[in-house]
Amino acid sequence: MRRHLGLVTLAASLVLATAPAQAKVFDPTVFTLGNGLTVVVVENHRAPIVNQMIWYKVGAADEPPGKGGLAHLLEHLMFKGTPAVPDGQFSKIVAAKGGVDNAMTSRDFTAYFQRIAVQHLPMVMEMEADRMAHLAIDEKAFESEREVVREERRQRVENEPGAMLSERLNMALWMNQPYARPIGGFDSEIAGLTLFDALNFHKRWYAPNNAILFVAGDVAPDKVKALAEQYFGKIPRAATPERMRGAPDSPTADIRIALAAPTVRQPQWYRTGIVPSCATGPAKVGAALDVLGEILGGGTTSRLYQGLVLEKKLALGVWAGYDGTSLGPGTFQVGATPMPGVEPATLDAEVAAAIHAIAEGGVTPAELARVRERMLAAKIYARDDLFRAPQTLAHALAVGCTIADVEDYNDVIAAVTPDDVKAAAARVDGPHAQAILTPEVKK
Repeated sequence: MRRHLGLVTLAASLVLATAPAQAKVFDPTVFTLGNGLTVVVVENHRAPIVNQMIWYKVGAADEPPGKGGLAHLLEHLMFKGTPAVPDGQFSKIVAAKGGVDNAMTSRDFTAYFQRIAVQHLPMVMEMEADRMAHLAIDEKAFESEREVVREERRQRVENEPGAMLSERLNMALWMNQPYARPIGGFDSEIAGLTLFDALNFHKRWYAPNNAILFVAGDVAPDKVKALAEQYFGKIPRAATPERMRGAPDSPTADIRIALAAPTVRQPQWYRTGIVPSCATGPAKVGAALDVLGEILGGGTTSRLYQGLVLEKKLALGVWAGYDGTSLGPGTFQVGATPMPGVEPATLDAEVAAAIHAIAEGGVTPAELARVRERMLAAKIYARDDLFRAPQTLAHALAVGCTIADVEDYNDVIAAVTPDDVKAAAARVDGPHAQAILTPEVKK
């Protein structure tokens, strides 16, 4: 997966809760080519640079049964070359022009990006279109890269207790749903992947009608459109399968996953529950869950920080948040670093009580106004970030949400009421999954 990049939630620019909301945040120009490729352009003329990203609407949750890790392996193989750009040359060409490139695989998408001086946009667009249409991999290159991916799993997952815990938590939470699959796959499944599997996966999913091209920076939409037509316009559509996620049941009883390892120095505790996402529920519900996360664990003035860290001295740190940018359901999560000697059950009970208190008694208008204003103000730099702007829009579109979901998010946040937050707390006030990471005690 190259280097994993952090994902962002739906973002917006500064709108104070007491001021009129501003409908447009990134104000993108959007058009679709005849072959189905969606192109999104965000102009930013502060510097002569450009960020190009292409997002394919396919991820680990779309892999065939028994073929875990295929989406991630293909991400690696996309750098193995075409007849025009030989193996290993893609990144070297970008670097030689002063640019950087990377890629990432998630449950719902696979994405590639290049950040480079604007005069080199035609070059990187041509190369990106080339590997969409003409990926060339031989058996030797495939087997070599498959071993690289297996080693990456050993280093980043099997030798990292936190990653192993997260993997086991997802399996328990999602059970037989696609999100239970590890993004990188299990080693036994990766070892069984074939060159045919990879090329067939590329043929089925890596097509213009299943991709979104984002260009942000010192560009004009007309120029981008002409380049997109030139380099991508002749690539044929593909019969892309329907993407299935299902509707997983929320836990009917608490799930507890615990892992102890000698390399763990600091215990960690996490609580996760299944909630609607931007693709499976109304925007109002997601906004209220977002606000709830801020009220519970958004900084030093949050309820959990004040209660668990400052008053009761039960935790060194605490956070809470809503992840709702998913093709399937989203999650609401709380995490804490316990003080020495504090049992995980104590943290679980305290967090459950804090959530229940809001579900029963709600929040005050003043508390809501303070948090809402801080949330909206924190978005002020979203448009100016050449990476964040396209990634925010791309993430939404790749999972079935809309540009309007992003552009109108300030308005929705500004309209959240105390009753909305109370209802959001009621959604997460019940059975949930918790994960506990502790140092291994020597006997």
